[in-house]
Amino acid sequence: MNTRLLLVGCGKMGSAMLEGWLAKGLKSDNVYIIEQAEAAEKLSTRYGVHGITDITEVPQDFIPKVVLFAVKPQVLPDVIEDYKPLVRAETVFLSVAAGKTIGFFAGHLGETARIVRAMPNTPAAVSRGMTVMCPTDNVSQAQRDMCETLLATVGMVSWVSDESLMDAVTALSGSGPAYIFHLVEAMAQAGESAGLPADQAMMLARQTVVGAGFLLDASEETAATLRENVTSPGGTTAAALSVLMDTQNGLPDLMTRAVEAARKRSVELAG
Repeated sequence: MNTRLLLVGCGKMGSAMLEGWLAKGLKSDNVYIIEQAEAAEKLSTRYGVHGITDITEVPQDFIPKVVLFAVKPQVLPDVIEDYKPLVRAETVFLSVAAGKTIGFFAGHLGETARIVRAMPNTPAAVSRGMTVMCPTDNVSQAQRDMCETLLATVGMVSWVSDESLMDAVTALSGSGPAYIFHLVEAMAQAGESAGLPADQAMMLARQTVVGAGFLLDASEETAATLRENVTSPGGTTAAALSVLMDTQNGLPDLMTRAVEAARKRSVELAG
């Protein structure tokens, strides 16, 4: 991996990406990171990158191939205009800032800017993320490949061409980890109700979800097949699934309503 990169913001996700890039051979001298002074100094010391506090500190002869925005969305309106001088055909602007649309960036950077909007989720912090990206029409295939290579260091990558689908992406995979965490809470509570001590119920629920996730990842079988493999006719799992898979009040209906509520809220926030 040999590209010139300007990383704007380096929190948990930014750090996870940076470590992945460097592990895959990205030269630290090709990386400039804009952060607060103390954080910038620590990044320079730890990783050998150029930790700076302002875009004016980027050398004029350093032309980034990728400008990656990894700051909180509420910060962007105050700083985005500063990056307009970097707009050129060889530079792609890649954003992992939740809720900030391509229109937001185009409005501040200009219509000629090459923009990729990305929606990662929090497991990216441990390199197990799911990221979906949407490019503007002027993003070249080489630039798409470069963005994919960068974000593949923290998990799987997928693309959509219709930006309106990013609201569904946000609702399903962006918010999705919270659904799984709540599932663990609900399972633990159910275990308590069945008589288990609270700490043991949480341990069982937590490890069951973690183990099932690893099994799903390691197996070539579909989720449906893995479910069927655990379910003996007339057994305990079948009894539980008759409740969870109920067509009226079961988990599929509940999850559909939950994801739709998140999608609608994503549309509202983007607007």
